[in-house]
Amino acid sequence: MPPHFPRASRWCWLLLAALPLLTATAAEAGGGPENVFLVVNPTSAASRAVANAYIHLRRLAPINVFMLPWEGSTEGVPIGVFREEILTPILKAIDGRRLSTQIDHIVYSTDFPWRVDFAAELPPQLVGKDQYPSGSLTGLTMLYTHVIGGNHGYLDVASNHYYRPVDGDGIPVGTIGFRSWYGWGRLGELYEAGGTRYLLATMLGVSAGRGNSVREILTYLEAAAGADGSQPPGTVYLVQNKDVRSTTRSGAFVGVARELGKLRVACEIVPGSLPVAKRDVIGLTTGVPDFDWPASGSRVLPGAICENLTSYGAIFTKSAGQTPLSAFLRAGAAGSSGTVTEPYALQAKFPHPGIHVHYARGANLAEAFYQAVQAPYQLLVVGDPLCQPWARIPDVEVVTKPDLAVMQPGQTVSGQLLLEPRAHATGTNPVDRFELFVDGVRIGHSNAGDPLPLDTATLADGHHEIRVVAIDSSPVETQGRAVLPISTSNHGRELVVVAEPAAVALDGSVKISVVGKGVETVTVFASGRVLGRIDGAVGAIDVPGADLGLGTVTIMATGRAGSGATEAANAIPVLVTVGLGR
Repeated sequence: MPPHFPRASRWCWLLLAALPLLTATAAEAGGGPENVFLVVNPTSAASRAVANAYIHLRRLAPINVFMLPWEGSTEGVPIGVFREEILTPILKAIDGRRLSTQIDHIVYSTDFPWRVDFAAELPPQLVGKDQYPSGSLTGLTMLYTHVIGGNHGYLDVASNHYYRPVDGDGIPVGTIGFRSWYGWGRLGELYEAGGTRYLLATMLGVSAGRGNSVREILTYLEAAAGADGSQPPGTVYLVQNKDVRSTTRSGAFVGVARELGKLRVACEIVPGSLPVAKRDVIGLTTGVPDFDWPASGSRVLPGAICENLTSYGAIFTKSAGQTPLSAFLRAGAAGSSGTVTEPYALQAKFPHPGIHVHYARGANLAEAFYQAVQAPYQLLVVGDPLCQPWARIPDVEVVTKPDLAVMQPGQTVSGQLLLEPRAHATGTNPVDRFELFVDGVRIGHSNAGDPLPLDTATLADGHHEIRVVAIDSSPVETQGRAVLPISTSNHGRELVVVAEPAAVALDGSVKISVVGKGVETVTVFASGRVLGRIDGAVGAIDVPGADLGLGTVTIMATGRAGSGATEAANAIPVLVTVGLGR
């Protein structure tokens, strides 16, 4: 079992940290929205639409969204270009926003290249021998320390030390939550200092070639978000046949099925290519070059991980053979994976069947994938990384001391607050600690039972979003949260933003008006992107619907009379829905 840090040592690393209108309580498990850095291609209508939906579904703060223009190929990119134009800007943006100690997941929206070609940087001993010198967008992002360092450690068949070892029966010996500041040893040891560090990387969808339509992507993302903590009653199917694609992994089926049974998750080992006429598929591991999911008569339940060992599962060019992973997502899976080039039938390059054990133990989808694959450099992971159907999610509320009044959404506050977070653990593990976020940035922490101070006089007047995240004491570190939009009033500044109309066609425009007090300039922004600036405390801008992208978009505005936080005012956000129109 991985080590469980004592409370004092859990927080020593925080010494390094710099200081959508929602309901009062919200629940996510494992890594939450505060730990996600969503990368969006603003030149792509599909990328914006998928991102808008995910921001809304997963309650991402604007600071967690990064607009990275990409007009190159959405198929492949040389590793040098990937390093300089995709990976490095992402890492710099995380650092520049003071998010380095809280971001665990790099999540790409659509329309980024799914393959990275590293032929130009092959080590001399592999030149002329590696016939398929390519890796995946997600695999090489996960192994970012090797890519940034210019070494070839990502080619190691055991490059991912976050992978959980398995016993003689193929059962993972432990499941552990992920934090990017954790270091990992070659045998999977968890270190507080030293070791190799990673970032869990996924794509929300591939919308080009043999990928999924935007509508399909939005459908499976919505279903995945709704599956959190649902304790689904479905069955995991381990499909067995004589093809090497199956025999490479089937030796662990019996042990995995037995362990899932102990976790009260149904599992069946079935022959063939797919489960037939099974209407309760909550997980699937198979190995077959081609399949026809609709013809199987089976149904995928929300939250399912379905994946297949085959050579071209993540090659989305129309000329590629074999059924792509997008077929599982089209059927409703929360996540799937496939390789972007010929990997050969090597277990280390594909998820071990124990992926379903990690998932059933409460890990989120990204954690389950990366704890189950030793060499992820060719593997593309697609779906909702935060989906966690088997998590036991704590319920959280926040009261203020000394009056012990429960904080409410929309409440106006001033001066010094002393917050007392309270959590009810729905599982067997008590809550160990709390984290405090303001506008998406972690600013404090406390052990269970201790208060969280917040001096609102150090903040801009007006709208802010407070998040108090409870983390339980289990190795998975399951999270629950209270999300509280509030208004602060300390410095006499005010700002109001209005968007008209509230619903607009993609080819239309919306007028965004602001009226302020005590401010000299106003910046209007949405989804991590500046929409326009206004000189003065009163004014308006027109924003094309196409610039916002399809879906529901949160419009925010900040007015300033100077550079300091206390010289600013934030408006209460407004929502605009962008549709296709007639």
